[in-house]
Amino acid sequence: MRPKTQSFEQLVNQNRQELMQDEKRLTQIETRLEKKQTKLVAQKQNRYSNI
Repeated sequence: MRPKTQSFEQLVNQNRQELMQDEKRLTQIETRLEKKQTKLVAQKQNRYSNI
């Protein structure tokens, strides 16, 4: 069974929405990574300050 054909405008809109969703996910991942890195730096600083 062939997929339903979409107009060029529909494809553009669909791609735009997917890109926006991807950008949102990337931002969330970057935020989590920054929090983890900040936590690791704080832990290392605490270790060295306790020596």
